[in-house]
Amino acid sequence: MSAIDGVSRIDQRRALCLSTVAFTVCFAVWTIFAIIGVEIKSELGLSETQFGILVATPVLTGSLSRLMLGIWTEQYGGRLVFPLQMLLAAAATFLLTSATTYPLFLLAALGVGLAGGSFAVGVTYVSHWYPPEKQGTALGIFGAGNVGAAVTKFGAPFVMVAFGWQAVANVWAFALAAIAVIFFVFSKHDPVFEARRRTGAKAGTVAAQLAPLKNLQVWRFSLYYFFVFGAFVALALWLPHYLVDVYGVDIRTAGMAAAAFSLSASLFRAYGGHLADRYGARSVMYWTFGFALLLLFMLSYPPTSYTIHAKGGDIIFSTAMSFGAFVLMIFCLGFFMSLGKAAVYKHIPVYYPDNVGSVGGLVGMIGGLGGFVLPIVFGTLLDLTGVYTTCFAFLFVLVLVALTWMHLSIRQMERRNRTTTDTLPELPEFEGMTPKTSAATLTEWNPEDQTFWEKTGRKIAKRNLWISIPALLLAFSVWMVWSVVVARLPAIGFEFTDAQLFWLAALPGLSGATLRIFYSFMVPIFGGRLWTTLSTASLLLPAMGIGYAVQNPETPYLIFLVLALLCGLGGGNFASSMANISFFFPKAEKGNALAMNAGLGNLGVSVMQFLVPVVITMGVFGALGGEPQALTDGGRLWLQNAGFVWVPFIIAATVAAYFGMNDIASAKASFADQAVIFSRFHNWIMCILYTGTFGSFIGYSAGFPLLMKTQFPEVNALSYAFLGPLVGALSRAGTGWISDRFGGGRVTFWTFVGMFVAVVGVLQFLPHGGEGGNFWAFFACFMALFFLTGVGNASTFQMIPAIMRQEVPRLMPELDAGALQKQTDRESAAIIAFTSAIAAYGAFFIPKSYGTSISMTGGPDMALWGFGIFYVICAVLTFFYYTRRNASVPC
Repeated sequence: MSAIDGVSRIDQRRALCLSTVAFTVCFAVWTIFAIIGVEIKSELGLSETQFGILVATPVLTGSLSRLMLGIWTEQYGGRLVFPLQMLLAAAATFLLTSATTYPLFLLAALGVGLAGGSFAVGVTYVSHWYPPEKQGTALGIFGAGNVGAAVTKFGAPFVMVAFGWQAVANVWAFALAAIAVIFFVFSKHDPVFEARRRTGAKAGTVAAQLAPLKNLQVWRFSLYYFFVFGAFVALALWLPHYLVDVYGVDIRTAGMAAAAFSLSASLFRAYGGHLADRYGARSVMYWTFGFALLLLFMLSYPPTSYTIHAKGGDIIFSTAMSFGAFVLMIFCLGFFMSLGKAAVYKHIPVYYPDNVGSVGGLVGMIGGLGGFVLPIVFGTLLDLTGVYTTCFAFLFVLVLVALTWMHLSIRQMERRNRTTTDTLPELPEFEGMTPKTSAATLTEWNPEDQTFWEKTGRKIAKRNLWISIPALLLAFSVWMVWSVVVARLPAIGFEFTDAQLFWLAALPGLSGATLRIFYSFMVPIFGGRLWTTLSTASLLLPAMGIGYAVQNPETPYLIFLVLALLCGLGGGNFASSMANISFFFPKAEKGNALAMNAGLGNLGVSVMQFLVPVVITMGVFGALGGEPQALTDGGRLWLQNAGFVWVPFIIAATVAAYFGMNDIASAKASFADQAVIFSRFHNWIMCILYTGTFGSFIGYSAGFPLLMKTQFPEVNALSYAFLGPLVGALSRAGTGWISDRFGGGRVTFWTFVGMFVAVVGVLQFLPHGGEGGNFWAFFACFMALFFLTGVGNASTFQMIPAIMRQEVPRLMPELDAGALQKQTDRESAAIIAFTSAIAAYGAFFIPKSYGTSISMTGGPDMALWGFGIFYVICAVLTFFYYTRRNASVPC
């Protein structure tokens, strides 16, 4: 570590070592109730909420004292403030053994909490010894003193078992007092304090120190620390109790297991500081929050026991995370929390170099309050629900809020400060750094330049396309998996009515279509690579949720409604995927690229409807996948595999998207930039037409299995259901050239005419009143419908860029050629995404229309006639605006 003026490396290391040791012992004292609190709870007969308040009370004092301790350290120096704070905390810890009632324990705990205030003292003291480029590493090493929590969890149980909890309090108090004396004797005043003393300058007033706290940015940093540190403290206090109750281990085993979390959440803080110095604090925070979301989701699922009433007797089994798996999960969670703790405090001396004490104190105070508030929240949630894993579910929501706020704030700062794509924003954290753009960001992208396209562009564009296609295929598979799952629920004991089943089949379409509206604008805001990574990873939620829920016939209908809505995450991906790919290809190849992405992505519906009926008949995942469900006919079914089978592929696609895809710098735009499409008349016309093509494809795909099952119950519908989406997807991928040759408008017109004829054919071969009907003729007409929807999907998307190439010059004649091309591409991409969002509502309305028609009239005829009339309207609109002789926008 480099020295600053007048400061030797030896002095730096002495200050850092003494501060880290002192903070470690302080932290060990601060978390003492995590161990001795279990014994005190038993002695006093405390409730879960009372126990939560007891273990959180020291955290309250340690948190609230941080702000003033930080300010006092700026004014009087850490060499004086640190020892005094430690001696007061040691005295309170020693007097803890005199308490006999719950109120007295709470009072003593307030004094013990002073040990937690040491963090604000140490941060201020250590930061004054190091230059800005090394402060992240130094503060990371100091922050590794959090390992004191692991010291308590590892050592205190053995002392307590041998000599009682009072011995723990006495030993810890004497150790803290000894360290206070050693620190005062061997430490020196920090350079800032010495400089003031030599010159006679006065430290900033309290008012001046508090001035930065009016900045919203400081409170945003505080929210980050509320999780990375507050949740760490809360879990450090909560885990021993959690492990004893949930896994039935003794306090020593629980202490050592919880120590694994505390170790990873502490020791790696130094590494987090190094990463923050090298790669930037914001990058480390993204990794922290991203992985925390995934880990907390898995930790949130409660242990559950299932009973299946089978023909040969009850089958009882449980799904629960094993003790070893739980310890591994919390170890990984602690690792990323430790990186985040260092990254948060890397921000503070960079943005507020003259107010480290007050800003660091406030951030530390809010973070520490997390350690006070969260155990109370954990205890209250446990008392209210009786479910232990609610603590992790609450933290999942907290991280999601923090990540969203962080990302939106960062993007706003970058837009406000960035002037060109090859310079860094004028932000303090970038001072002294050379401009660095991620290798995944394409700063120069001009696919219309033939030389650039042949030499560089084509290879990059195709790589992004071939990563996008499987990600989109998985999205469609998860989106539509519910259509197969719903058809099998009655067979494994779920007593849902036909109306309830059609609702379950329709809801993914509703949520998917709604999400598409938002996803339509995400790629220019977040970047295609990041958004594809996040949106693909989100598919794990419904995939894993389905796998668990279908194993228990007593799972409430409400849970299935929620899972059906979550499946819509897959539906939303289409809008962003198509918008992203449209930026990569020149207009001469854009139609084919979009057809490939959409057509092979749509193939996910067919892949799902073919694969799922196969994998649910066998134990693909062995014991990890759970026991099979008993069918009403005596057979067995592993319906959970309908969800679990996608998990490894989703993980692989997420990794491929992050490491293999690119962002296009010139494609970045705010929502306001893209919102111009809402004033474009032809945007709304194309929404209607694309609803007629893609809305029909996805709606028929969602409702086709259940429609066959209800109208032709003697036929094994799932054996044929995959053929419809397969035909529609392949026709979309393979017929784009027809639109290029004959014109998208003309192909779209004749497609709607053919779809009306096919619907009439379907109506002729349906059974009426339970009699008549011809399955194979009905099936053939539906295959024609699926084929035509694929042709129409390709032709309508071919129309959109052609329309905007005529409309944008007419509406914005002031633009030069370069700006005109950029605006046309931006509007075309936004309209493609937005029309796909509106059209996706077909996945809700078509299955729901079937259900409504059957409940009102006894058959689906009324719904099908409605679809036919809609196709006639679409044909008329296409003819009037795009294909007649004097059409306003011929295409």
